[in-house]
Amino acid sequence: HYYIPVAESKYFAATTQYLQRALTLICFPLQVLSGCAVIVRGQPRGGPPPERQINLSNIRAGALARRAVQGQPDTKDTPDEVNINPAQSCSLWPLNFFYFFIYLFFTSIIEHVRDGSMLRALLLPDYYLVTVMLSGIKCPTFKREADGSETPEPFAAEAKFFTESRLLQRDVQIILESCPNQVILGTILHPNGNITELLLKEGFARCVDWSMAVYTQGAEKLRAAERSAKERKVRIWKDYVAPTANLDQKDRQFVAKVMQVMNADAIVVKLNSGEYKTIHLSSIRPPRLEGEVRRFRPLYDIPYMFEAREFLRKKLIGKKVNVTVDYIRAATSAMETGGIPAFPERTCATVTIGGINIAEALVSKGLATVIRYRQDDDQRSSHYDELLAAEARAIKNGKGLHSKKEVPIHRVADISGETQKAKQFLPFLQRAGRSEAVVEYVFSGSRLKLYMPKETCLITFLLAGIECPRGSRNMPGGMQVAEPYSEEATIFTKELVLQREVEVEVESMDKAGNFIGWLHIEGVNLSVALVDNALSKVHFTAERSSYYKTLLSAEETARQSKEKLWANYEEKPKEEVAQLTEEKERVAKYRAVYVTEITDGLHFYAQDVETGTKLESLMESMRGEIAAQPPVEGSFAPRRGDFCIAKFGDGEWYRARVEKVESPAKVHVFYIDYGNREILSSTRLAALPPAFSTRTLPPQATEYTFAFIQVPQDEDARTDAVDSMVRDIQNTQCLLNVEYSGAVCPHVTLQFTDSKDDVGLGLVKEGLVMVDVRKEKHLQKMVTEYLNGQESAKSARLNIWRYGDFRDDDADEFGYRR
Repeated sequence: HYYIPVAESKYFAATTQYLQRALTLICFPLQVLSGCAVIVRGQPRGGPPPERQINLSNIRAGALARRAVQGQPDTKDTPDEVNINPAQSCSLWPLNFFYFFIYLFFTSIIEHVRDGSMLRALLLPDYYLVTVMLSGIKCPTFKREADGSETPEPFAAEAKFFTESRLLQRDVQIILESCPNQVILGTILHPNGNITELLLKEGFARCVDWSMAVYTQGAEKLRAAERSAKERKVRIWKDYVAPTANLDQKDRQFVAKVMQVMNADAIVVKLNSGEYKTIHLSSIRPPRLEGEVRRFRPLYDIPYMFEAREFLRKKLIGKKVNVTVDYIRAATSAMETGGIPAFPERTCATVTIGGINIAEALVSKGLATVIRYRQDDDQRSSHYDELLAAEARAIKNGKGLHSKKEVPIHRVADISGETQKAKQFLPFLQRAGRSEAVVEYVFSGSRLKLYMPKETCLITFLLAGIECPRGSRNMPGGMQVAEPYSEEATIFTKELVLQREVEVEVESMDKAGNFIGWLHIEGVNLSVALVDNALSKVHFTAERSSYYKTLLSAEETARQSKEKLWANYEEKPKEEVAQLTEEKERVAKYRAVYVTEITDGLHFYAQDVETGTKLESLMESMRGEIAAQPPVEGSFAPRRGDFCIAKFGDGEWYRARVEKVESPAKVHVFYIDYGNREILSSTRLAALPPAFSTRTLPPQATEYTFAFIQVPQDEDARTDAVDSMVRDIQNTQCLLNVEYSGAVCPHVTLQFTDSKDDVGLGLVKEGLVMVDVRKEKHLQKMVTEYLNGQESAKSARLNIWRYGDFRDDDADEFGYRR
């Protein structure tokens, strides 16, 4: 038995503290309500024990002040019956209280436990009574029903008892850490441990992101404790299934080589097995553009998207990284996401290189933001707290997306396929010699899209000097089948140069506005590398380059290996080859064609006379159907590559293909049966009736260029040659013979139907063009005839030769090159 002196029972707080210390020695864990009332418990058997309140006979201690109950206007604040110090009354507002005592350690007594993570404590020595919520966690709670009763969530009672049995009426240390929305957050330290971490470890609580950041003892400890409970599936985690539970260990953690960066939150890696896999960085979101934009280029038009992509490209491309899969995001359909485009299944992971978490580095620079999840959403990064901390630093320092400065603007001109713009850039790129570039995309083994940082433009680049297998593609006559080893050549080029910094030498340009030249990466010529790996063959145009001998040597090595393109190669005796070469002669098989269009580059389009009646029949039937059922004006929405019908200036409809859409008023079309081009309003276009598609009759206009002819680079001289051709052969019937193939179209000779005179030779004799000397032996007779014609024009100083042989001067400013 313990005697309580009357002098001490005079004050509520003092008697309460005295009684609590006295009774703790002789009872089960209990709570002292006041100097004259206690709660005692029985023995716990399989759960929280029963409780009973006991009032001490024949004494009464002063009651502590109480605040009015919110939402009940009949209740009022009541003061302490004996107020030890009015300045220390619990009428202090929590926010003011917190800012005064932030981050201080208080020796305290736990007076009440509301649930496992919310308690009321008496701060000593000044007896402040405060309600504290444990930072960083949340336990199951007791939901208050409309009738005033409380319904416990699963494990709420057990969590409350766990906390009560260890802390109630105990002396502890409390750290006050934050006060959001009038709620004081803190950490309670007991000599035997940290209750916050114990609750998590035993499965009585879960981590909460919004208060985790203020936890001063290290958020990683809380995550580790929660992870331990999840792995053991205890209490609230009894039905827990890890996001990567279905993955093998080798699929959860692996090392891979980064091959491509996709925008700012995903990469393509190559596994040790050779398989390619797309990895999304866990829990981050790339920069986004607010509002709806119809047509835009995300990489350049979304603020900070280019900076984010460049950061990842420079940091990761071609390097090995450690990948830890955090979760697999299931595929979604457009219906499930309320109209948002569907997404395939995504593997989300933490990617590190040299110990650096790439997602964290990206967020810390303000180049990405952290995704906020529902509290029960466990599909998140295993380093989620570090990401939140990195974002907080970026916001505080005003980095990237969080900066108040004007956003960076990238004005990048895409001149791919823009012939006129490409012509303007060509002289500059030729004079520049080797120019820096970044490979943005690989279409095939020898066709790439480059970003030129100094010129701030995008160009399509074709590798010079080689003949690379072509992949499958849509053609006017249907799908073109891929040539053997085209896929291997594309993969080789991707692995070597995709998104790498390279150097290019631009030599020329084709009629479609694509630049042709040489590409170098770390001292390797890509054309030579493709030939050396038996994925390309040397093209005769390489003869004029300084890399010709290197290409021939590489091709000979590849030929001897008898792999890939040379797998079926059989070397013939030199004597036999020489004999066959000497006996081979030029074969002339002229056929009748109708020339319909002549381009500025001295190319021309022609129709086969044999199929002319089929075209006339198709056009007649098509126009009859259109007259019977006229198309609705404006109903056709043109897209690049679409086949359609277009109303020409003569008021008639013709088959066409959409080449470019600038706006509804400016649609570039190509008339597939005649070879001419026009810019029309979309109101003059309509869908091509299926009965008259290219499957019924392939496009009738075929592109050709003249054999043995070199077109003048001087614009005036070229115009003279084109004018002469228009006068002589446009809209006339001629005889055509294919002499040899070319990169863009066949090279042919053309004869007038009546006189059988060679049209190209006539241009040479008039001094309108130069001779392109071919070295094939079976063509030497024709080459000699053309050279003789050129010498005759030079002697007579006709047209381009009016000032003599300008080719003796190598200066580019004269407009000509050898």
